[in-house]
Amino acid sequence: MTTYAEKTARLRRDLDVAQRLGAGRVGLAKSTSNLFRERQRRRPRIDLGHFNQVLRVDATEDTVEAEGMTTFADLADATLGLGAMPLVVPQLKSITLGGAVAGVGIEATSFRHGLVHDTITAMDILTGDGVIVSCTANNEHRDLFHGFPNSYGTLGYALKLTARTMPVKRYVRVMHTRHDDVDIFFADVARRSKDEAVDFLDGVVFGPRDMVLSCGTFIDDAPYVSDYTYERIYYQSLRDKRVDYLTARDYLWRWDTDWFWCSKNVGAQHPFVRRLLGRKRLNSITYQKIMRWNARWGVMGRVNRLRGVHAEAVIQDVDIPLARAHEFLDFLLTEVQVLPIWICPICAPDPANEATLYPLPSATLSVNFGFWDTVASRERRERGFVNRKIERRVTALGGVKSLYSDSYFGEDEFWSIYNRPAYQALKARYDPRGALGDLYSKCVSRA
Repeated sequence: MTTYAEKTARLRRDLDVAQRLGAGRVGLAKSTSNLFRERQRRRPRIDLGHFNQVLRVDATEDTVEAEGMTTFADLADATLGLGAMPLVVPQLKSITLGGAVAGVGIEATSFRHGLVHDTITAMDILTGDGVIVSCTANNEHRDLFHGFPNSYGTLGYALKLTARTMPVKRYVRVMHTRHDDVDIFFADVARRSKDEAVDFLDGVVFGPRDMVLSCGTFIDDAPYVSDYTYERIYYQSLRDKRVDYLTARDYLWRWDTDWFWCSKNVGAQHPFVRRLLGRKRLNSITYQKIMRWNARWGVMGRVNRLRGVHAEAVIQDVDIPLARAHEFLDFLLTEVQVLPIWICPICAPDPANEATLYPLPSATLSVNFGFWDTVASRERRERGFVNRKIERRVTALGGVKSLYSDSYFGEDEFWSIYNRPAYQALKARYDPRGALGDLYSKCVSRA
């Protein structure tokens, strides 16, 4: 296996990175993507796919060092084998460590450990001017360390990262508590987030009076283990079981088999289709390929036009202060009407280590709302009608929206949220020629 040092030497020597980046706009070549916004495909690509190895798991320091294109599936396997896991492991196996930091990665440990970028202690970043810089929270490149999260490749690409880990046990016991009152549900979220015995915390809203909060705890032994990697569907079990047991690995990937519940959109929840696909194809990577094939050929768009239906994709994750979570859920249930909704609490960011470009509400627990579907209407609406309405409500409630999917902000509005002065200073220092593009242009204008 080629070492990291050999890879970086080859990157400098063979690609002559500085000169290539100076020639014009570039982008990252990737075989898979967890972005849900279509973009123009005109830029030359840098292939960093071979930066995909776990380099070191240090049990004494509780850290793992890995290259930026390492998937969390590989990262989790390497750490679980030594009795540990990264503090935050996003829900989909194909998400990469570098991608989860350049974007925003979240999971059921976020109520205690924050987002993926909050767990990082060091990064090597290939910047827009072709230089590889090593960043920590306290060194000369601390501005890039704190500014890299939510930059989506417009400040550079992570070549190597060090993430904190925690010890694990072999199994996870999951307690599912059903609620029919929204206030009690969110009060339970707040209460459980302070419980030291809880290792994982997330929930699902199935309806206005049908909510489930799931608390996971590591255990050494289990009376049985459930398998949600083939015939059984995890989210459907939440309302049927009071207690469940999974292996630690299966718990981490409990959502991947059915892409939460979005596998229904390709028929993969039907028993016959499920058996036809087989265990190896029941995963988020397969569904992404189907989605991108449809986006390329516009099959569902043609079907909807024949039906006289105007459909808008509403694929969003937004973070709302806990005190306003009830208001936002009421809005989703009455004005958007997308169900189910994933609920994931996030602890307040450390004031000394806040992400410059992702201003989570400070001094309070936030609640992530994940909702992914299409909203259909018989009347023709302006492009992004529903998504725009969501953006306005998120801003009004003091929340912040992840940028991995479609965004429709006006430019001044966008930069009032995502810190234009700090971003401009970072661009001037690390991408002075604009080789990596602009965050607004990339995430909103799709350039």
